[in-house]
Amino acid sequence: MTTELKQEYTLRITQANKTQLITILYEMVLLYIDEAQEALSADNKMEFRSAIRKIRGCMNELTASLNFDYELAQNFLQLYLYVNRELVKASSHYEKESLEHVRLVIGQLHKAYQQIENQDTSGPVMSNTQTVYVGLTYGRNNLTENISDSASNRGFRV
Repeated sequence: MTTELKQEYTLRITQANKTQLITILYEMVLLYIDEAQEALSADNKMEFRSAIRKIRGCMNELTASLNFDYELAQNFLQLYLYVNRELVKASSHYEKESLEHVRLVIGQLHKAYQQIENQDTSGPVMSNTQTVYVGLTYGRNNLTENISDSASNRGFRV
């Protein structure tokens, strides 16, 4: 993942509600699958394992966010466990087929969450974040982002 993409995801995460956070995690999984497949094509086993580790980190976060007060969480848990089994297969056998199974499952979940994302009217999960304004000033070939409240206290509240 490039530095620019990391910055974009960081900005999106700071402004996201609960549903958008899950959508972002699914997007990150799909991005890391692409990285794993590129590493596999280049026969770079270290990068491949690194990408698999990142996917598993996202999946662990998704699993930890399940609310078992709802019956639907059990179905998601089964899907996430299946994805983890496929990741173990892909990692141990260096194969693309298992990664494609993961892409299929996560891709469908991502589409579903994109559709329900607009129905979630709750505010951002994170508070006390910096405000970013885009487009107030222009560079030669790009928009410049300005951050306000850069000197304010963003740490613990006393």
